[in-house]
Amino acid sequence: MAALKEPVKIFIVQSLACFETPQQVADAVKQEYGIEVSRSQCQVYDPTKYSGRNLSKKLKDLFNRTRKDFRENVEDIAIANKAFRLRELQSMYEDAGRNKRVKQNLLKQAFQETDGRVTRQEVTGANGGAIKTENEQKTAQPAYSPDELAKLTPQELSRLAINGKL
Repeated sequence: MAALKEPVKIFIVQSLACFETPQQVADAVKQEYGIEVSRSQCQVYDPTKYSGRNLSKKLKDLFNRTRKDFRENVEDIAIANKAFRLRELQSMYEDAGRNKRVKQNLLKQAFQETDGRVTRQEVTGANGGAIKTENEQKTAQPAYSPDELAKLTPQELSRLAINGKL
């Protein structure tokens, strides 16, 4: 386990506070700083895990502040945020390689995210219960008497039939 410099430690703590997995953090550290760290080494900087119980007070405070800010500012990065979901979709799109079907589905999902369309909508009644329905049977009164129908042309009769008036 290599000794990490302070900026790397801060990066790891803040990433973990934003609910990134230790593997995601390890990959990000390698990409940002060119340093190879293991998942278990990243977990040491998460005070919510057993392995992070001996984290310094300074880094614990940083973790707690970052996590608090992250939760309060949901619109910044949280999973409930469109930007976070789009970032994940972008990552999946890049990982899909030459699989056109997966890419097409990811593009469709990204479009739905940006367009704001709802793909599934559930409707419930009062207090989340079932919707009450009432059926009423009506006896249909004929709109036209037989004498009136006899006076109509075949074209007028067909229009009435098409429009459901007969």
